[in-house]
Amino acid sequence: MWIYEKKLQYPVRVCKCDPKMAKFLLEQYGGADGELAAALRYLNQRYTIPNKVIGLLTDIGTEEFAHLEMIATMVYKLTKDASPEELEAAGLGAHFANHDSALFYSNAAGVPWTATYIQAKGDPIADLYEDIAAEEKARATYQWLIDMTDDPDLQDSLKFLREREVVHSQRFREAVEILKEERDRKKIF
Repeated sequence: MWIYEKKLQYPVRVCKCDPKMAKFLLEQYGGADGELAAALRYLNQRYTIPNKVIGLLTDIGTEEFAHLEMIATMVYKLTKDASPEELEAAGLGAHFANHDSALFYSNAAGVPWTATYIQAKGDPIADLYEDIAAEEKARATYQWLIDMTDDPDLQDSLKFLREREVVHSQRFREAVEILKEERDRKKIF
């Protein structure tokens, strides 16, 4: 179904070890509006979406996994040289105690990811509006993360992700209009 290239969708570089920023980035790793929740939401919703827009959900859902991989790389690079004391000072002490340096799906507050983050109503237009909201919330979070770091390399990768959220929101808006037009078309038998 997929062809996987062993490279990130966009390069991830960081200037320095920054465990505190890594903690904040976990919001996009395992948070309610993060990349994992988005990928699973879209790939699940495609089973009840009309054929006219099913490819959109598949494409964007798959791309969200690429974004998840980028966030994981950022977190790894920001923490790989951190001592246990630095991790604890950054608020990652409990994470380190439970998982060492392994990633775990949780948000920035350490709350584990849950399937309750996934929305699927079964009504294509309602689901697409949910998807638009999810993309806009992710866009806002990326902007706040950009504002929280002075690392220009990290900002570059985060700006790429923020812009992809804008594109996804626009594509979902287009899909809503396609489905509304189809719904409102007179059907003559």
